[in-house]
Amino acid sequence: MTILNPERSEIHQILKQAKRIAVVGLSDNPERTSYQISERMQQEGYTIIPVNPKVDEVLGEKAVAKLADIEGHIDIVDIFRKSEFLPALAEEFDVIDADVFWAQSGIVNDEAYNFLKERGHTVIMDRCIMVEYLLSGKG
Repeated sequence: MTILNPERSEIHQILKQAKRIAVVGLSDNPERTSYQISERMQQEGYTIIPVNPKVDEVLGEKAVAKLADIEGHIDIVDIFRKSEFLPALAEEFDVIDADVFWAQSGIVNDEAYNFLKERGHTVIMDRCIMVEYLLSGKG
């Protein structure tokens, strides 16, 4: 099955409505792309929740080890992990209260995509959240 992302207008609506973004694989290293993109999204008003068992805090926010450790609703789960980790993350995502499963540019996995779509989830893969935000005219 081919990955079919929502139309750009729907992606922009998702970004407009979202407030809390859980970032899986967020590094505490300012040189890493995950840090730079998350920092920009935080500056744009989003609440960033770092999901990384190897760090205590990133961008002034307490990190959690896994998605299930997050309290409250999550609008977007933004993933900065290799494609092979997506199936396990899709299973984690399926049991939490989150709206959108978003895999960053270059990250695609058919198994995870099919699993999530079969369960009615919104899935975006191989797209940069910051680029989409800027294209939406917000940035």
